[in-house]
Amino acid sequence: MSFPRASGILLHPTSLPGQFGIGDLGREAYQFVDFLASTGQHIWQILPLGPTGYGNSPYQCLSVFAGNPLFISLERLVKDKFLEPADLENRPSFPKDRVDYGSVIKFKMPLLKKSFETFQRKAAPGEQEQFEVFCQQNTSWLETYSLFMALKEAHGLAAWNTWEEGIRRRQPKSLERWSKKLDHEICHHKYQQYQFFKQWSELKKYCNEHGIRLIGDMPIFIALDSAEVWSHPEMFYLDASGKPTVVAGVPPDYFSKTGQLWGNPLYRWDVMARDGYTWWIERFRATHALVDIIRLDHFRGFEKYWEVPGTDITAMNGRWVSGPGAELFKTVQKALGTLPIIAEDLGVITPEVDALRDQLGFPGMRVLQFAFGSDPKADDYKPHNYPRNCVVYTGTHDNNTTIGWFKDIAIEATTQGREEQKREKQVALKYLGTDGHELNWDFIHLALMSVADTAIIPMQDVSGLGSEARMNFPGTTEGNWCWRFVPDMLTEEIKDRLRELTALYGR
Repeated sequence: MSFPRASGILLHPTSLPGQFGIGDLGREAYQFVDFLASTGQHIWQILPLGPTGYGNSPYQCLSVFAGNPLFISLERLVKDKFLEPADLENRPSFPKDRVDYGSVIKFKMPLLKKSFETFQRKAAPGEQEQFEVFCQQNTSWLETYSLFMALKEAHGLAAWNTWEEGIRRRQPKSLERWSKKLDHEICHHKYQQYQFFKQWSELKKYCNEHGIRLIGDMPIFIALDSAEVWSHPEMFYLDASGKPTVVAGVPPDYFSKTGQLWGNPLYRWDVMARDGYTWWIERFRATHALVDIIRLDHFRGFEKYWEVPGTDITAMNGRWVSGPGAELFKTVQKALGTLPIIAEDLGVITPEVDALRDQLGFPGMRVLQFAFGSDPKADDYKPHNYPRNCVVYTGTHDNNTTIGWFKDIAIEATTQGREEQKREKQVALKYLGTDGHELNWDFIHLALMSVADTAIIPMQDVSGLGSEARMNFPGTTEGNWCWRFVPDMLTEEIKDRLRELTALYGR
C-alpha cells in the first residue's frame, strides 16, 4: 500500500507539555494537533499506547489491548465533574522537561481512583450506560486485563509467574475466588480503560477532522508480564513455572555490539496457525481502531527472528528461526481487509525480508542517520536511492537526536570506531553541502525534498535539541522514555520554517 505524499512529527504523548508531570490527552494534546495543522503536517506518529510496567517502556506493556491510564487527562475529569478543581491544586513541583514516573504515579493514580469512586456515586444514568456498553463491547480483553491488574496490585506488583500456583495457572476455582475478592478493584480498572478510550477517541476524531492521520506502533513481541501471556501461556515457549525457555532479541548491530536482549517470550507460531491466527486478527483490529496507520515494529521478525536461550545474559548466542511469513498477513487481510501498514525494516535485513515486505506491498523505512557510514547498506538510506513507497525519518525514537548524532562520539567506541564515526559525519557534510551549523534543518530539508511518500521528523529535531533530549538508548533499561518538550521550544520562526519547507516540497 502506498500513501499520499505527506509529512509529520514523531512525538509520544508522554512528551507533551503540561502541569501534571507527564503528557496526557488533555488541552496540550489538542494544541499539538493545532500546531501540526498550522504547519502543513498531516501525520502524528506515536509509540505504543499500552500501560507500561517496570522501566516504563511502551514496548513492554502490561497489555496489548489496554491503554495507559497515565494518559488520562485529570483536567477533563474535572470538566466531567468526576474530580474537583481543588484535587489538582496541591500537585508536586514536577520537572517540565522530563517525566519523573515515580512522582507521577504517586500523584495521579490516587486521583484516578477518587474519580472512580465519584463516578460510582454520581454518574448520570447516561454516563453509566456508556460505561456498561464499553465493558460489553470490549469484554474479550477487558475482563482478563482488569483481573490481571487487580491481581498484580494484590501481589505487590509482582510478575504473574511468581503468584501462587492456582491463580498463576488460572485454575477455575482460584479465578472464581479472586474475582469475587477483587470485584471492586476489577471495576476500577475497567473504569480507567473507559476513560482512556473515551478521551483517546475524542482526540483521534479531532486529529482526523484537522487532516491529521495517526501512525501507531505495534511491536511484534509482547511483554512476559502481561495479561495476554498470563491468559494464553500455550501460545508461548514457557516452562511449567511460566518462565520463557527462549526469548527475543537482535544480534549485534548499529545500536549494540553485544546485540539487544529484549527478553520477550517467543510465540509458538504452530499453535497460533492452528486456530487461524485469531489472536493476531484481534490485535490488528484493536490497533487499527486506535490509529489510522500501523507501523509494524521489527517487521523482519515475521520472516526470521533472533531466538536466544532464556538463561543467556546477552543476545550474542542466538539463532535465526523462521517466522510465519506471508501466511499470517494473508489470514489477517482475509478477515479485516487491506490495512494501512508500514514495515519497520531496520537492522539485519536480508533479501528474504525485502521480498516479504514487497510481496505484501508495505512501505519500508529509511533513516538519514544511517546513510553515511561505510556499511554496504548505507547506500539504501541515501535519498537518491529511495523508492517512492517508503517512509524517511531523520531519526527514530531509538536514535540519538540529529544534533546529538552529529556532535557526539560514542565513549564506548574503539579508536577505530571513533575514526569511523568522524568519517561518517564528514561524508554527511559533503553529501548535504553544508558546514553543519544547523544540521537538524539540513536533515529536515533533505527528508522533505526526497521522493519518499512519507517523511517523519522527531520533535527533538524540529526543536534542534541535542543528546539530552534522546528518547531511548537501546540495550539499556534506565533513564529512557522521559523526555518532554517545553512549549517555548516551538518559536514562531521554527513554525514558519517548517510550514514553508513543507509547502515547498508538496507535502
